[in-house]
Amino acid sequence: MKHWVTYPLISYPYDPAFVSKDALVRFARTAETAGFDGIGFTDHPAPSHRWLQAGGHDALDPFAALAFVAAVTDRLRLIPNIVVLPYRNPFLVAKAIATIDALSDGRFTLATAIGYQRSEYRALGVDFEARNERFDEALKVLRGIWTTDDFAYEGATFNATGQTANPKPKAVPIWIGGNSRRSRQRVAEGADGWNPFPAPASMARTVKTPALETTDDLARMLDDLWRHVETAGRDPRSIDVSFVNIAGGAPGKPRFDVQAHLAGLDDLAALGVTWNSTSVPGDSLEHAIETLEYYGTEIISAR
Repeated sequence: MKHWVTYPLISYPYDPAFVSKDALVRFARTAETAGFDGIGFTDHPAPSHRWLQAGGHDALDPFAALAFVAAVTDRLRLIPNIVVLPYRNPFLVAKAIATIDALSDGRFTLATAIGYQRSEYRALGVDFEARNERFDEALKVLRGIWTTDDFAYEGATFNATGQTANPKPKAVPIWIGGNSRRSRQRVAEGADGWNPFPAPASMARTVKTPALETTDDLARMLDDLWRHVETAGRDPRSIDVSFVNIAGGAPGKPRFDVQAHLAGLDDLAALGVTWNSTSVPGDSLEHAIETLEYYGTEIISAR
């Protein structure tokens, strides 16, 4: 199993200590040294003030942040967590990703989903009700412009009559995020991974997604995924699954149980999970760095 960590800019108002060159360099290099395989950044270009005050968080631009990380690391995969594809013109997304992938020697993985914030969609001038159609459209454009010269596509808000964009990435894995059956169908139809997220019932109602609270919930969803994959004639072993290990509590907390966490990783691996998505505390940069090092020693090195 591989491990990736999301940058802990997870509060509002944000801690200025996390928004600096030195902090990002130190965090990324510590994660790489500790044995993490990837790093992620969230995607909130225009969150509502109401959401921020209700427990939301600020965010760096994931493309800019991952390009920065690419320059100061050698091995970490660059995995946004997650990019909301319908927010942007897909040709601009394709160019940003292809550029970062080229300059990082092929380390970009696109983890993407449709998002759920109506106000953010509205601020960006995108129809929330059309988000599924725009998401599927974006996937077609990404795959097309990354592999084809003179690429033509008639979209909902654009008309590409024959575009060529270079450099073309050799292979950017695409992970589909979300807990819905539709997300799993998209994976089976041609994506490289599935990236669901823990969603207690109360949260699930808010973001309008199926609840995902236990490993039993995850197992049922994975059974559904593998049925779709089999129907599509694909090998399940070719598809990554990323999930959060909640066993043993949260890393960096006083009661974090190493042995329970390790057992939880074994349980997830038995279900077919290939990437462990980890979070670290965002209360201070020093605590975040300390937790990365501790996790590397006690968890990653122990497996």
